[in-house]
Amino acid sequence: MTQRMAFRPASFDLEDAADQAIAACGGDAREALKALIVANGFLEAQVEELRASISAGYSRGRFDVPRDRKDWYD
Repeated sequence: MTQRMAFRPASFDLEDAADQAIAACGGDAREALKALIVANGFLEAQVEELRASISAGYSRGRFDVPRDRKDWYD
């Protein structure tokens, strides 16, 4: 199974984005990498939170949604 490429705007340049991330961290590539790992962890946590709030009917079984939603109304 091949993985589809994500849509990227025509003006997106990976080299420029990497240079900007490094420049934002004072030129330290290691610090830029750490910042990106932290940002990625934050985004993964948001995805999990959103998956938990999606209805099973909407996702059509693509995600493992807990059936007991009593804590949803608290």
